[in-house]
Amino acid sequence: MELLKMARQRTLAMALVVGVLASITVDEVQSIGVCNGKVGDNLPSRAEVVRLYKSLGIAGMRIYEPEPETLLALDGTEIDLIMDVGGSFAAIASDPAAAAGWIRDNVLAFPGVRIKYIVAGNEVEGSDTSNILQAMTNLNAALGAASRTDVKVSTAVKMSVLGSSSPPSEGVFKDAYMTEVAKMLKATGAPLLANVYPYFAKRDTPDIDLNFALFQQSTSTVSDSGLTYTNLFDAMVDAIYSALEKAGAPGVPIVVSESGWPSAGDDLATIANAQAYNQGLIDHVVKGTPKRPVPLGTFIFAMFNENQKGGAVTEKNFGLFNGPDKTPVYPIKFNN
Repeated sequence: MELLKMARQRTLAMALVVGVLASITVDEVQSIGVCNGKVGDNLPSRAEVVRLYKSLGIAGMRIYEPEPETLLALDGTEIDLIMDVGGSFAAIASDPAAAAGWIRDNVLAFPGVRIKYIVAGNEVEGSDTSNILQAMTNLNAALGAASRTDVKVSTAVKMSVLGSSSPPSEGVFKDAYMTEVAKMLKATGAPLLANVYPYFAKRDTPDIDLNFALFQQSTSTVSDSGLTYTNLFDAMVDAIYSALEKAGAPGVPIVVSESGWPSAGDDLATIANAQAYNQGLIDHVVKGTPKRPVPLGTFIFAMFNENQKGGAVTEKNFGLFNGPDKTPVYPIKFNN
């Protein structure tokens, strides 16, 4: 208890010295990480970004491809890392030697970085889904050969991998490859990484009560198999848990590898809604979901607004901070 108290005090003190972040207070972060995208021409240096994570006490970072500058900056920190294989996905799937080289260059070369999960494909669709299992197999073999089985390999999926998701107990994977993925995760002790966005569900289904999507008090609760759902996020996550159960992998945990809400770009994407969602997410995930009431590791998307992202305007405005001055888009409190 004394060590925990000291850790809380140290984290708070670090946050208070960052004047530009005066609107954000930090007590303790256990379950929350933040994704670190880089699709912008006005972002801070990688070293500055890592210092910002440390000053806020953010427990985890996700990067979408290996970056030596970021990995060097993370060396010796206590920040857990999710690292995507990025553009190397197809090569890793087709060639065990490519997987071994990737592990050598991006894991073994940075022994002081707390790499927790490697992502073999992010939201892979179409014919490329046939590469997921082989990429995971080759990466696991390379990690085993290097005596680094502490690093777990997974893939990041979106809700469209489900053929049914409502009510949550009816969650089931749409395609057979996901059953095989689930079985591999069960065998290796890795979690399934899931990108869960109530924003997109609300945008595409206007009848969903906004408060239900924003962790606000709502009359739109859902009762299902003896469980009560008071927010959309829980219902979405538990639908994936149900799918894992039906795939024969009930013990496989979920880590939410992305979740967030944009602050500009359409009628739903307001600063008030983004603040309500992300603060609600931070406050809620330590409780877990009705099906799994244990802390749920979750990564907010994203650290910064990304002004060079393609697609809708909302895609540029998921950030918690502006670059390059690192000012918060809105106040947020990282605590449990």
